[in-house]
Amino acid sequence: MDVLSRPAEEFANDETLERLWAAKAMEHSDIYFNMLCSVDTRWLQLTPHDDLIYTHFKQDFPDLDVTYINENEIKNSVNKAKWRIFCEKFKNIIEDYSFGTLMRADTKGDYSEQNTMLVPRVQFYAIEIARNRESMNNEVKKLYKCTAKPTIETQEHAAKIAT
Repeated sequence: MDVLSRPAEEFANDETLERLWAAKAMEHSDIYFNMLCSVDTRWLQLTPHDDLIYTHFKQDFPDLDVTYINENEIKNSVNKAKWRIFCEKFKNIIEDYSFGTLMRADTKGDYSEQNTMLVPRVQFYAIEIARNRESMNNEVKKLYKCTAKPTIETQEHAAKIAT
């Protein structure tokens, strides 16, 4: 039996696993934000399948303004179902297509608690590819001086030393 088809109640949250996921998600967001600060995003390629993702995204969500993504809007019952269908198109194409990924709501903001949401990886790709191709992410390098942010482990280590 496929483990993913089993009832969620059978699984407990593993704190170590959650911290590792959070560290990986933060590292991904840090690397991506630094890329936005470093290159002309119109030419940035996130996957070998960017053209396919962008084409399907524009077909399935032609009126979605990606400058600012309202989390409640994309996660309401109607849109959540549309996004699920969209994501499933890439199940056998994009590795870790459903992996939780941090995404900025507003293209003019950085990754902060107020401007970050959790989305499936292919949804992140779809929105960010559109933002890049439509030059919306080029504002980042004008607004921010990007530098590497400390990882969770670094922050925890610093907190231990301070106490």
